[in-house]
Amino acid sequence: MDRTRPRVRPPVRGFRPRLLAVLAATALAVLPGLTITSSVARAADADLARNGGFETGLDGWNCSAGSGATVTTPVRTGTSALRATPSGGDNARCSQTVTVKPDSVYTLSGFVRGSYVYLGVTGTGTPNGDGFNWTQSAADWQRLSTTFRTGAGTNRVTLYTHGWYGTAAYHADDISLVGPSVDPGQPPAVPTGLRTGTIGATSVPLTWNPVANATSYSVYQGGVKVQTVTGTSTTISGLRPVTDYSFQVTAANDAGESARSAAVPARTTEGGGGGDGGLPPKALVGYLHASFANGSGYTRMADVPDSWDVIQLAFGEPTSVTSGDIRFNRCPVTECPNVESDAEFKAAIKAKQAAGKKVLISIGGQNGQVQLNSTGARDAFVTSVSRIIDEYGLDGLDIDFEGHSLSLNAGDTDFKNPTTPVIVNLIDALKTLKAKYGNKFVLTMAPETFFVQMGYQFYGRGQWGGQDPRCGAYLPVIHALRDDLSLLHVQDYNSGPIMGLDNQYHTMGGADFHIAMTDMLLTGFPVAGNTANVFPALRPEQVAIGMPASVNAGNGHVSSAEVNKALDCLTKNTNCGSYRTHGTWPALRGLMTWSINWDRHNNWQFSRNFDTYFPAV
Repeated sequence: MDRTRPRVRPPVRGFRPRLLAVLAATALAVLPGLTITSSVARAADADLARNGGFETGLDGWNCSAGSGATVTTPVRTGTSALRATPSGGDNARCSQTVTVKPDSVYTLSGFVRGSYVYLGVTGTGTPNGDGFNWTQSAADWQRLSTTFRTGAGTNRVTLYTHGWYGTAAYHADDISLVGPSVDPGQPPAVPTGLRTGTIGATSVPLTWNPVANATSYSVYQGGVKVQTVTGTSTTISGLRPVTDYSFQVTAANDAGESARSAAVPARTTEGGGGGDGGLPPKALVGYLHASFANGSGYTRMADVPDSWDVIQLAFGEPTSVTSGDIRFNRCPVTECPNVESDAEFKAAIKAKQAAGKKVLISIGGQNGQVQLNSTGARDAFVTSVSRIIDEYGLDGLDIDFEGHSLSLNAGDTDFKNPTTPVIVNLIDALKTLKAKYGNKFVLTMAPETFFVQMGYQFYGRGQWGGQDPRCGAYLPVIHALRDDLSLLHVQDYNSGPIMGLDNQYHTMGGADFHIAMTDMLLTGFPVAGNTANVFPALRPEQVAIGMPASVNAGNGHVSSAEVNKALDCLTKNTNCGSYRTHGTWPALRGLMTWSINWDRHNNWQFSRNFDTYFPAV
């Protein structure tokens, strides 16, 4: 049964507000079940919510699936407010954990706008103690509040806001938690023992000694905070080769942040064979149907125009899904009447290479499922791929694993430290091949958006095990090979809607999709919305945009005008439309297309447009 507090008369002249607070506290002591709704706080009360007005971005808050951002309009007070966008599989929950006193009464309140918006608390430690309030529809700012008592052993509770699955974005501002304050003690001591591990071309591993009473650590790069972690080690990625850096670390708890540690210098390496393999500053990459024919017809190697800088031979396929034994069978005469002989094919490859072009074997494709479940399959992969490269004198390898080739096992949640055999064995195999052929080896990858950018929302099987285990499954491979990777050209086609860094879904058919998808690669993103687990940005010279060459080549074809809009936005910050990128990247490497054959069928429209946009580069 609800209890309704009697109406409080306004204080008479000369009646001190402090006395009201004392009386309110006394009432709570005598009647613990009574809810006090007066706006007059008790004398020892304080607002314990951190950054409740979102004036310092999302500092102190964690939003699921990267759903939250701060905006300058609409706001209730100050200059910023929270905007969080639910999706079909995420309710845009933004939360923070606060230290509280046991067996004490607190009031959580805040202002919200939108439909189906919730404000609540968990972890109170009392039967039926967790509480929330919500509004079905708030066209303007509406105050929500809930009062609760902490349990006898409760020291921390979690505050949250969220919307509802698939609904529009909601806003929140001026969130407060009023109740007995807690002496936070002293900030932790300054961390000691900061040191580097084995430094790579684009990454520096760091470790330091643990600090008593620290709950988190922050890493500073050149005086700028770049990462916050709970452990005593991390890897700073997305760096440039052969570049000097300086790092410091701090420790923090509820009382604050320590001073920074002594600085540790680090110089990134040349990559031990990494880099671009000798690609031109602007490269056009295309797949040549070398082992099959379709409606586009067969194109001889010697007939591939000079526009193409990287020619991917499609495809090398396994003898069975799990064998790891890759074979490259050229298109038979019965299927491709105009196919050249092996001798002519090899001679044409040498001629292309003499002209500065790169010719690679592409493994996989739509029908070539490859699962390296065992070390035996891994070793067979290395041996058989090496045999193909050596026989045809190729410049490198392209990984075009699709379908069910890559997926993550249950419990494999950290892309930086994968445990799934098909992932670990593929990484080992590619590193072995890269080491075998050295500096000039060209390594490219052509994953689908589902395996890369979808990782912003979902990763593997998810917290409850109900997700598609292929979500984001390429991320650990890309990350482990980022020092060796020449080019990543994600297939921005045959894709469903994908959420971008603006927390909006983007669909194929225009420049916007290519801009949003490429921006994610060049900016980096939290994996599955976890801001403590960020996939670092790739260097712009490692990235090309994957597009279909014609309407026949795949879903998602765009006109030359839309191709140029995407390039303008990403390299010049012009023609960006409604999407705003997180940077401008003149060094973006170029474009990839499926396929050379389909471009020939379309009178070379795709490659001619590339030549016009990047003349004589």
